[in-house]
Amino acid sequence: MRRALAACLAAALAAPLAAPGVAQERTTRGQGAILRGLDRVNGHTQDLDLATGETTEFGSLRVRLDECRLPAENPDGDAYAFMTIHSTDTDARLFSGWMLASSPALNALEHQRYDVWVLRCKT
Repeated sequence: MRRALAACLAAALAAPLAAPGVAQERTTRGQGAILRGLDRVNGHTQDLDLATGETTEFGSLRVRLDECRLPAENPDGDAYAFMTIHSTDTDARLFSGWMLASSPALNALEHQRYDVWVLRCKT
């Protein structure tokens, strides 16, 4: 199910680039992103301020931000980020893909204790 959602998301992001004659919304790269992490056990939330290419730890997760994009004409518009998340305990990759700020459940981290989602890109 998660792979199907990821494929659907990738197709939706690539579709405007592949369709000739369709108006394309131009995006710009952010310098980083603000993410939010939630520890479901104790209710603790933490904002993670990452630069592009930076890695940080949240609980037993290692979160890497590869890229953050936002609409060029509307910097306050919907941001989306490509992230990779590993377990610090087992070094297993738990998530790798694009996550949308407006729809974090569309392609979400599946972890029994932690949630991580995108709030916005840094410009």
